Amino acid sequence: METLEFQLRGEYVALCDLLKLTGIADSGGQGKLMIANGEVSVDGQPESRKTAKIRANQTVRCLGQTVRVVAAEA
Repeated sequence: METLEFQLRGEYVALCDLLKLTGIADSGGQGKLMIANGEVSVDGQPESRKTAKIRANQTVRCLGQTVRVVAAEA
């Protein structure tokens, strides 16, 4: 299972945008579809909110890939 690290520059990133920015989804629309199909979990729990606010120290899993969200260095 591949683990990516995403540097969060603001307070949060929308879940559908995170999938697009990390390359798991080709577009925001595809990311929203993955979420709607139940293919995404946040911190081990299924997540169905397309624009869920993902913050530092959260972990997102989708299609066998794991994304660790970390705060960007100031």
